[in-house]
Amino acid sequence: MTVSPAFAEHHVDRGAGRIYVRDHAGAEPAFVLMHGFPDNLQIWDDLVPHLAASGRRVVTFDFLGFGASDKPGTGYSFAQQLGDLEAVVAHLGLGAIVPVAHDSSGIAAVNFALAHPAGTASLCILNSAYDDSPLNVWPEMITLFADPKLRALALAIAQSPAQLEWLLNWQKQKFEDALLDAQKPRFEQFLGPLIADNFMRQPSSGTAFVTMAMQFFDELKRNTARLPQVAALDLPVRVIWSELDPYLNIEMGRERAGRFRNSTLTAVPAGHWLQIDAPEAVAKAMLA
Repeated sequence: MTVSPAFAEHHVDRGAGRIYVRDHAGAEPAFVLMHGFPDNLQIWDDLVPHLAASGRRVVTFDFLGFGASDKPGTGYSFAQQLGDLEAVVAHLGLGAIVPVAHDSSGIAAVNFALAHPAGTASLCILNSAYDDSPLNVWPEMITLFADPKLRALALAIAQSPAQLEWLLNWQKQKFEDALLDAQKPRFEQFLGPLIADNFMRQPSSGTAFVTMAMQFFDELKRNTARLPQVAALDLPVRVIWSELDPYLNIEMGRERAGRFRNSTLTAVPAGHWLQIDAPEAVAKAMLA
């Protein structure tokens, strides 16, 4: 595996807590990589060396409530995550950036571009969420916590470590089963434990996950109303989508690329975490 390049650590104050940031020096515009619901900045560990080797500045961070960032226990929202991104950009004194989205952070990335068009050099979107499309298919664990009709059941499961662990393992297997055989060992050795630790190790990211998931469907509806603004964005957008994601399939990727006036779509033979399954291919597409 490629050796990780050196980075400077920062802790960005957000009032309710501090955001943990890794800053790999290089030329701007910086890639600012964001994680999704079930994980943290470590999902980029295999990709960062390829980007840094090109001489580009690369920034990764954990949203409040996740990974090595503080976990205040309340106040989690999609607006808060957009604010986290804005705070990191301001703290590091970055110029125009390339927000890089994966999973639920597609929302922060696109809405950052809408709020700061002059501060966005381009967008890079990996398998991620944004609007309330009829093509949307979400992992069962997300739907369980997002659907108001299932909320009582979901919260009861969240209060039982044994049941939550079973649910995590079941959902993990659904993602792993879709992978190529050559991609499964890395998933088992790295990603599976990363996600389990995110939920089971204390202080846990479980509260942030549950809170964000319960707001998810409403946020998708809000973003659907923003689609005319998305279509008007005048910047390059690279949509890099996996072909083996059992939920966010390639048709969703084609639709996402079609939301923008100046986009390219690259399909990668990988699963949901394509930056882990195929980091060289993802880096090549990002740097094209």
